[in-house]
Amino acid sequence: MLQDIRTAPFLREMCDTTANLYRLGWDERNGGNISYLIAEEEVSDYLDISKVERTVPMSFDAAELAGKYFIVTGSGKYFKNVIKDPAVNLGVIRIGQDGHSYEILWGFADGGVATSELPTHLMNHMQRLVVDPKHRVIMHCHATHLIGMTFTHNLDEIEFTKTLWEMCTECLVVFPEGVGIIPWMVPGTDAIGEATAERMKGVRIVMWPHHGVFGAGTTMDEAFGLIETAEKAAQVYTIVCAQGGKQQTISDRELLDLAQAFGVTPRPGVLQN
Repeated sequence: MLQDIRTAPFLREMCDTTANLYRLGWDERNGGNISYLIAEEEVSDYLDISKVERTVPMSFDAAELAGKYFIVTGSGKYFKNVIKDPAVNLGVIRIGQDGHSYEILWGFADGGVATSELPTHLMNHMQRLVVDPKHRVIMHCHATHLIGMTFTHNLDEIEFTKTLWEMCTECLVVFPEGVGIIPWMVPGTDAIGEATAERMKGVRIVMWPHHGVFGAGTTMDEAFGLIETAEKAAQVYTIVCAQGGKQQTISDRELLDLAQAFGVTPRPGVLQN
């Protein structure tokens, strides 16, 4: 007998995470989206995977992910409403064998579809799975201070990364590979997905200047915590700038000592010996 999907861990995680992102002000209105790769055995405990509610065509070729299952946020759906009505605002989908469609197994009960950023998510899932077979989550949000920082800080990845590392001691430990940055681009296009995935070869967090951030992780907590840490550093940067700028900072030598103590390798080119 199938279990009630409302008790599924992957559904509860999506509900809790979207609620937290809305609470923090990072996903206003229908801003932001999440996709979470889930194993077939996780899905089949709660859904009849032979029953397809609808099939939705895609122009993007996701053949590399054919047969994979995801729970995703819906197009035009407000994060604040997910926890109240997950069956309308979320969907469990399976990528079709042709790679050019996805099958809705549950959710989007009002006739909705997956986020318009789905191709970008799938491109980044494909890229991160090459780098890390344990990868599962892509999260896009409008983290306030990180967006603000893209207006006031230069957009060189090395310098942006170093500034974040200097703002909070834990940053180097949490994202030693630093951050990626792409140029401003129109969202919802294959071009922005391709540019983001290219940066995801070496990092787990990519800035979309004046728009938001894409983060990747092996779990929902990891992806959320990654963005949360970078956002805290950007908030400190905002406060430091408002107070007149830095009078002192964590030195390169101290950051290298930190990396050694925690067994992480800093991105080459950021710190000087």
